[in-house]
Amino acid sequence: MRPISFCDGWTYRRLEDDGPGTPVTIPHDAMLREPRTALSAGGVNTGWYEGHDYIYEKRFVPDDALAGQRLVLEFEGVYRDAEVTVNGEKLLFRPYGYTNFYVDISDRLRFGGENTVAVIARNAEQPNSRWYSGAGLYRPVWLWTAPPAHIRLNGLRVRTVSTEPAVVEVAVTTEGAGPVELRILDGEKTVAAGTVYSDGDADGNADSAAILTLTIPDAKLWSTQAPNLYTLKAVFGEDESETAFGVRSLSWGPEGLLINGERTILRGACIHHDNGVLGACCFEEAERRKIRLLKENGYNAIRSAHNPCSKALLRACDELGMLVMDEYIDHWYIHKTEYDYVTHFESWWRQDLHDMVEKDYNHPSVIMYSTGNEVSETAQPRGIALAGEMTEFLHALDPTRPVTCGVNIFFNFLSSVGFGVYSDEKAKKEAEKAAKKTAQSKSAADTPQKKKAVGSEFFNNLAGLFGSEFMKRGATLPACDRRTRDAFANMDVAGYNYGIYRYEHDLRKYPERLIVGSETFCSDAYRFYELAKREPRLLGDFVWAGMDYLGELGIGAWEYADYAPEFGHGVGWIAAGSGRIDLIGTASGEAYYTRVALEQAPGPYIAVCPVNHTGDRHSPSAWRMSNAIPSWSWRGCAGKPADVEVYARCAEAELLINGTSVGRKRMKNDCVARFRCAYEDGTVTAVAYDEAGREIGRSSLRTAEPATVLRATPENDTAAPGGLSFIRLRYTDENGVVKPLERGVLRVTVDGGELLGLGSACPYNERGYLGTETDTYFGEALAVVRAGSGDRFTLTVTDDRYTDKTTVAIR
Repeated sequence: MRPISFCDGWTYRRLEDDGPGTPVTIPHDAMLREPRTALSAGGVNTGWYEGHDYIYEKRFVPDDALAGQRLVLEFEGVYRDAEVTVNGEKLLFRPYGYTNFYVDISDRLRFGGENTVAVIARNAEQPNSRWYSGAGLYRPVWLWTAPPAHIRLNGLRVRTVSTEPAVVEVAVTTEGAGPVELRILDGEKTVAAGTVYSDGDADGNADSAAILTLTIPDAKLWSTQAPNLYTLKAVFGEDESETAFGVRSLSWGPEGLLINGERTILRGACIHHDNGVLGACCFEEAERRKIRLLKENGYNAIRSAHNPCSKALLRACDELGMLVMDEYIDHWYIHKTEYDYVTHFESWWRQDLHDMVEKDYNHPSVIMYSTGNEVSETAQPRGIALAGEMTEFLHALDPTRPVTCGVNIFFNFLSSVGFGVYSDEKAKKEAEKAAKKTAQSKSAADTPQKKKAVGSEFFNNLAGLFGSEFMKRGATLPACDRRTRDAFANMDVAGYNYGIYRYEHDLRKYPERLIVGSETFCSDAYRFYELAKREPRLLGDFVWAGMDYLGELGIGAWEYADYAPEFGHGVGWIAAGSGRIDLIGTASGEAYYTRVALEQAPGPYIAVCPVNHTGDRHSPSAWRMSNAIPSWSWRGCAGKPADVEVYARCAEAELLINGTSVGRKRMKNDCVARFRCAYEDGTVTAVAYDEAGREIGRSSLRTAEPATVLRATPENDTAAPGGLSFIRLRYTDENGVVKPLERGVLRVTVDGGELLGLGSACPYNERGYLGTETDTYFGEALAVVRAGSGDRFTLTVTDDRYTDKTTVAIR
């Protein structure tokens, strides 16, 4: 089957409104366009955005050439409770907001006249998520076409049988019988070919697929270092289909996780599905950029927290060499929010997992499935059995990948004794209490009504109050083992959320157990990696979080009053603030620490806590080591105490300011040395020494020159027509050194393109991301532009003092 983009020509409106609707292009996030108010039931979970129901409509006249063809609409993601109608006839309901689904419209279109496809996306029932979900048709839509006899959608499967020699098994499922010609291409060159006869299978039963084994001579294997890809092309009568794949082996056991026979330690990062200033919209360029940034910062794996990731993200991971733990969901049968997916879970989890596997199967980047996150159900007999049932179900769909589930060991115990557990009765009482307070309040529209946190939100709040040690030490209690061991026995890999202090004990106690740190603190990266090098059954680690995200307000933020007027995470807060890479893609000091801790760079690197705020009160967070950034540009702070961090794999680190040593420290059980010194303009230098006292590396940061320049710098010099460009907006000196203390309101105009998103990385942002003005955050902001159909677009950025213009040519 062949895809045709079905993303243009849509309108959308709130379901309760009348009128023709507003023209939009898909992907589109309706929630990002809603008001943020204190009465938002989503509250801190979703960034105070209001929730509503929407209807999307597309009117079109189909090409006569499509008559008699098989026509299938694919919706890659609709949040949520999607209802699809064609010409007024309801054809499908799909409740989960993160799975792609298909609607056969072959016999529903009127040729020679106008047709209407309508999609209802419901998001009014709030809260239904613990993070910013977005709403509407936030992922692409496709129209798949094929003759009556054709290769089924997802009807090509490729599995590596061996790597030496390179042998792959191709499975083909067709509707209609006949020969299928298969070719494997390396670029334009055919490297293997064959023909297999398919009996046809109208029911799409994969067990009855036609199978052909092909050998690829001198194959280039897929790995994170060399992500080589091939294309499988299939011709069946008048139909053609193709899929990309990689040749790689995957195994797991006492020797660890092996890719192509070599042990791979997962240096992972958890990510949510949103794309910062673009909201939930899934654009190919945005997903690829996210993976590129993570790869550049030393990560080789991502965990899709806590829902199946997009097809675009998987393509990026395949092409850039990033491993993927694809995760299903944030809960099973126990609510975490009042209107979450629990209502539909029991009826739909098998279909959801089936569709996730069907999406993932040919992607070499996918190396593990996760059935859930912090599901306290795993402490109950019913949940333990369900863990095993889901593992077995996934094995039946795909026996080539292991199954895990992220379990918060300490919180499993707490929930088992009644702490933080959701119930409909409790939720009803809280709602009535909040409504009563609202009715009595004279300023209800401006006063957030606090609700009692439950589930993961409750436990996150505890960690924020008591710090990261609270979770990690709590997990060492003997009762925690009793509440998790049976569920772990029903998985291939035991997923530990914040359980690093259990690793060595449990590896000894359970000699068959494989462990992955499915969610971890950044500060544990060095400790983890040193242990993983010795213990192959410790497969890897996924830090929370790799890149910042919307919603879950302030859990990782370390903010001062000049950027966040209040620390209570009320209206105005918009993001979590817990990324090693911030919301617009800038690496923090913690990202540099991670590179060194995970042995992706020896260092030394330097990062400095904002000198203008040394000693000031800031918003609390258990998810940050510090708020240091790689900058020595703090003009006006001469003489103030400066907290400097040096990250290096060495025996000792020395810090020099303008050539004068301010201290030399030994590295003890970590790769970070912390110095307190007096700030002065100029150059700060870190020097790394080995055990013999020999210098093995140095690096420097220098103060920006006094003159300020406003720069607009595209990350890419060209863009495809209709494609996205990410443009960094910065205050710098004439040499391009960023000035974090420069701050202003930037105004952006675009000629020849469309401004899709504009904002800074600050977790507190009253403006949102859809305007033409933004504040800066430590001297930076980001604009995202969709190119027009011409040969170039121009972006102009100004404040009251400066102007800069950048031109991007369209290739």
